[in-house]
Amino acid sequence: MKTVRTISLLVFFSSIKCQTLQRSLLDAAMQHSNNQNYLEENLRAVTSIMVAQFLQKLTYEKVQTIVKEWLDLAEKCKSLKPHESPSECCHQLMPTFLEHICNNQGLADRHVFSDCCNTNNSARHKCFLSYKKDVAGYSDIFQISDPEQICEMDKENQVPVKEKYIYETSRKHPFFYGPTILTMSACYETAVRSCCQEENKTECFQIKLEPIRKYVREISSRHHHLCEIGIKFNHKVAKAVELVLLTKKQPKANFSEIAKLAMDIKNLHQICCEGNTVACVLGRSQLMNYTCSKQATLSSKITPCCELPEPFRGECIINSENDKPDLSSLPLSRFTEDQFVCKQFTDKQDDFLQEFLYEYSRRHPELAVTVILRVDTVYQNLLGKCCKLENPLECYSHGEEMFQRVVHESHEHVKNQCDLHEKLGDSNFHDRLIVLYTKKAPQLSAQELVIFTKNMAAAATTCCPLNDEQQFVCMENSAKLILGALCRRHEAEPINAGVGHCCDDSYAFRKPCFDDLQVDGTYISPHLSCDQVVNLNEDLCRAQEEELKTEKQKYFLSYLLKNHMRQFQSVIVEFAHLVEMCCQAEKSEMCLQEEVSLFPCLFS
Repeated sequence: MKTVRTISLLVFFSSIKCQTLQRSLLDAAMQHSNNQNYLEENLRAVTSIMVAQFLQKLTYEKVQTIVKEWLDLAEKCKSLKPHESPSECCHQLMPTFLEHICNNQGLADRHVFSDCCNTNNSARHKCFLSYKKDVAGYSDIFQISDPEQICEMDKENQVPVKEKYIYETSRKHPFFYGPTILTMSACYETAVRSCCQEENKTECFQIKLEPIRKYVREISSRHHHLCEIGIKFNHKVAKAVELVLLTKKQPKANFSEIAKLAMDIKNLHQICCEGNTVACVLGRSQLMNYTCSKQATLSSKITPCCELPEPFRGECIINSENDKPDLSSLPLSRFTEDQFVCKQFTDKQDDFLQEFLYEYSRRHPELAVTVILRVDTVYQNLLGKCCKLENPLECYSHGEEMFQRVVHESHEHVKNQCDLHEKLGDSNFHDRLIVLYTKKAPQLSAQELVIFTKNMAAAATTCCPLNDEQQFVCMENSAKLILGALCRRHEAEPINAGVGHCCDDSYAFRKPCFDDLQVDGTYISPHLSCDQVVNLNEDLCRAQEEELKTEKQKYFLSYLLKNHMRQFQSVIVEFAHLVEMCCQAEKSEMCLQEEVSLFPCLFS
């Protein structure tokens, strides 16, 4: 049995590119038995995740106090029968949890949540969720300054390394799904204990923990994005995303099975996004058990995953390789050439469009989810127009050409971006993006614009060297997450009408909308001094190269805003010369202050 599990683990973890992370996951999974009571035994950890994600500012000790007081309530929800829905548990548990917070002034800062506590259950829940914020600088928990002390504390069980990891990860990523936090906490614990046996502990920690940090950052970003889709757009969009993802992974499964699973996953995502980690963990376990019971009809690729213990089984299935489609069913042309299309569209519109999405997705595994959703939107709009005409067949028979045009236009835009990136290089490509998005969203602070465009430039650096097909998917997938973060920023503090339109109008066409977004002509630049934009003190002389580049770009932005986008390239060169000259002076800060007054930062 152990040999079978080892093979299963190797099959799964080979899909994760980083070999160091593969090893950490493999080691952690091998140390966990396939225990039916796993969820019950980890109820305290699951509850800790929930508390830390809602009360992000609390210390580790205070979180543990709340967990201890609240654990008895969570006990009632730890076991679900096969026919029971986790949403029932979620409905009962969440109001009780929030009431517990509101009634205990010593446990949390009631001033922060006073507006939430003064509302009823449904509004209170939404209010608490609105206070959840991703915390920047997550990498700090991996900077272990004293490995010997960490190892000693873990050995004596003073502060269990797994519990502390769960606390830090949960409060800094409040939308990160509980089951994945449990998986990564096991990997983290295994990596730390392995390193504590090594002579060079510091080097070992750096090698083994960095891949875990990277995986957490990427997956938590995806989870937050899925939550945004569920909150901002209607349930049809959320289900469509899941249907495409499932169809690409399990294209041999029939439509009815995929449609059912897509609905179940959409509902599970909603539970996880609402913050009930207990119901989220139980629900995913239940869903994965069902998936494994249907592996013969769903996918041959998940068989190794179903041999694994919790919580690795779920993570394995989600990361498993896509299966190959069986295209022996009805041809796709029936959606554009059949004379009864309009009758099906009119009688059962949702079912008919979902079936189109299913059939198109399994025939185009090479396309990103967002591109497939664009095709689906075009088809829906086409039938909405054609089915009102006297001869609808003549109208919608051009559908295939329209689908190809959507894909081609999306592909060409990515190709043009990558061609520009290759021509300009990393640094100049980033500068070009700063110019572009300063025009589109000048209301963003200089810091926000630099970070946002830096993420876009990093995506190009990663994706553009790939082959044509992978490049296309990689850029589309990166853009949806980066633009999703920008839209969450807009939701918190509106940027401008153009950005709002692109964020809210259509999830499928969000990227093309931003690509085509024009200059915001309504913007009137504020009167800013240079020191309100750039950190002009002697710390600039001690800055690392990347930090110096950021300050340079922020100055660049301030000049752009004041000078209506003229003469910007020369300003970058002048600013670099200024920093170099002053940092060699005896009184560098005084030099910076004096010299910058000669710079064209303020413009009347």
